This record gives sequence, structure tokens and C-alpha cells, in this order.
Amino acid sequence: MLDQAVGHTYISGETQAPSQRMQMVLLGVRDVAKAARFYEALGWQRSPTSSDGFVKFNMGGYAISLINRSDLANDALEPTAEKSGFSGVALIHMARKPEDVPCILAQAEAAGGVIVKHATRTNWGIAGYFKDPDGHLFEVDYEPVWVFDDAHHLVVDKLN
Repeated sequence: MLDQAVGHTYISGETQAPSQRMQMVLLGVRDVAKAARFYEALGWQRSPTSSDGFVKFNMGGYAISLINRSDLANDALEPTAEKSGFSGVALIHMARKPEDVPCILAQAEAAGGVIVKHATRTNWGIAGYFKDPDGHLFEVDYEPVWVFDDAHHLVVDKLN
């Protein structure tokens, strides 16, 4: 299939379910360099395989990647790259302990993010939200019910 020209479209008469895992979260941003600086100010390390137009952060088995929002819209055949309100999507960082939640939110704010909801006691634990400079919503959450392995990877099929 790779011997076809760029833009060639493929249609299959067969179906195949994707594997039940995500390898990458792709965030469309206005300015890749500026967005990368924000995430680096959070303490994240840019992958050495990044480029000026596509920056990757290794998240331990998957990546959060940054690309120009217009390029992403064009690639997905979207008519516009402009936002149209609440997306209904939030990326969640699970803190190791409750005291970490306000500290992580403070780091996000110091890096140039906007606190949407300060660390707040919930029915389940402590949680707050921030937006990155492009408006992507992140929740910082601590709930004692979640189980993590020694590498702090979420064990999805277990609860405390």
C-alpha cells in the first residue's frame, strides 16, 4: 500500500477492530514551539525524536504529541481549525497523593496554564482542572480507589 501516491484513498470491504489501547494523544495547538515550552515548564521532557512541527512527550508507553491545529484540521478533513466551545474531553493526571493535586495545579499555572477549578474535595478524593495555553482541559485527580503498579501505571481492572 505504501507504493501508492500521497493522497491515495483506500476502502476495505473487510472489518477489523482496533486493539484496546491508545498509543498517542494528539493535541492541535496554535503555536507548537510555545505549547512545547509550556509542557517543558511543567517538567515534562521532550522526546529527542521530536521535530519543530511535531513535538512528542513520552508518557510511559504512550505519547502526548503537539501539532499545528490547522495542520491537524486539514489532515482530518475538518472544515475549520477553530474551536466551537466545550469539547467534552479532558486528559487526567492521577496524582500519587492528595497533597500533590494543588502543587501540580500551581505548577501548571506557573508554566502559563489557567486554573479552571482549584483543588477541591470531591466525593471520591481531591481534584482540580487547568487548561493549557491552547485551551486543552486537564484534570489533576487523587482518588484512593485507583490501583497503580510499581511504575505508577494505572491498573484499570482493579480497585482498592
